[in-house]
Amino acid sequence: MDNLKNITKTTLSKEWARLDRIDYDYQFKNGEWKRLSRECYNRGNGAAILLYNVKKQTVILTKQFRMPAYENNKNEGMSIEACAGAIDNNDKPLETIIRETEEEVGYKISNAQQVLTAYTSPGALTEKMFLFIAEYNESMKVSKGGGLESEDEDIEILELPFSKAIELVKNEEIIDAKTIMLLQYAQINELLIPV
Repeated sequence: MDNLKNITKTTLSKEWARLDRIDYDYQFKNGEWKRLSRECYNRGNGAAILLYNVKKQTVILTKQFRMPAYENNKNEGMSIEACAGAIDNNDKPLETIIRETEEEVGYKISNAQQVLTAYTSPGALTEKMFLFIAEYNESMKVSKGGGLESEDEDIEILELPFSKAIELVKNEEIIDAKTIMLLQYAQINELLIPV
């Protein structure tokens, strides 16, 4: 990028993830250069999955407490979401979502199809989400799920009719972006129409 130079970073916090202040010179369309400053939260990338069952017309979602959502609106602390997790170390997104599916919802999948990739909030977060879909059935259930105690996870597993999940998006009970994208992908691509 020819319109960007003199980038400097100052680490503000390295508690759970890294928060940097990034200062840089940016040239606007009118030719003027300005020194700008933004905060950038780097928590790595993540993967999420929508598990769906055509025969039963259901999807598997999770429900868990999210402090940032609670901080924004006390009524929105319990978040309904697609199963998801951070990509650790040098893992591939597919490896991550296979592991997270078993840990969080108790289903052992051997493969999943990546259908979307999206930044969750590119104005503040470095996080890119790799979004997957996979069919599930009861024979794939290997544990009760609920997350890992070592990661302080307390996850409720929801098996919902697909129509109910879409209704929860419409009435704003599901307000998590990755989950909305995956549910709408399923709806647009008619994944739950019996063949």
